[in-house]
Amino acid sequence: MENQSSNKRLDFKLAGYPELAGRVAVVTGAARGMGACFATGLASQGVHVIGVDINEEELKAVFAKSADANGKTAGGGTLTAMRGDVTSSESLGGIAAAAAKQFGRLDMWISNAGVFPQSEIGSVTAEQVRQTFGVNVDGVFFGAQAAADVMQPGGVIVNMASVAAFRVRRGRAIYSATKAAVHNLTRSLAVELGDKGIRVNALAPGFIDTEMTNWVREIPGAMDKALASIPLGHIGAPEHVLGALLFLVSDSAAYVSGQTLGVDGGSRHG
Repeated sequence: MENQSSNKRLDFKLAGYPELAGRVAVVTGAARGMGACFATGLASQGVHVIGVDINEEELKAVFAKSADANGKTAGGGTLTAMRGDVTSSESLGGIAAAAAKQFGRLDMWISNAGVFPQSEIGSVTAEQVRQTFGVNVDGVFFGAQAAADVMQPGGVIVNMASVAAFRVRRGRAIYSATKAAVHNLTRSLAVELGDKGIRVNALAPGFIDTEMTNWVREIPGAMDKALASIPLGHIGAPEHVLGALLFLVSDSAAYVSGQTLGVDGGSRHG
């Protein structure tokens, strides 16, 4: 089943959105996983991307694989690496201001940074709670604040929720709670920022093949169990979530705001 899953991962073609060329985006948590895919994928559409991560050296190494020495990519966009701490409003405010100063605009803010602890309730520590809410929830709120300060009408904020906001599992109480908070926070932000002409939406991925989900390959039977919960019968790739992101930031979604779009192979309802 795992091989069948892998074979189906990328049997699709990403749509192109030429109107995105020349726009400016900030992507948090861009050093790996979906964040790296988002940053390089947007740049391939001609977007000027500022990637943000607490690990700046890892981020620079990732971007160096997709861009030349000046940060320019084959798609015409650029990749710029910046160190940032999403749990700090000052850090994210400085990044938003730097983006606006460098490019004269900020069109998209993608709050992707997140952590995924797995501990049953008796083992959860106060530090885990603070860190998970700090990155997964505070980071989304502070990112929206920072973006809204410099965005013009037409700006777009996309937050990273999860299927875990709607479908819970043992050992993921804190994680699920943070993603449910992101879902509701997205709705509230859409209401508050709508009169500024800023759209706010969220993505809710299901089982996506990234470093964060490597654990499923280490537990006997876990992959079969995961696949059995997905109606489409295969796990997702970061590129599947990228496709949904490109739609949400494009002009095709100009009247879409306050929504959480599932990218989960049907697992939310399976």
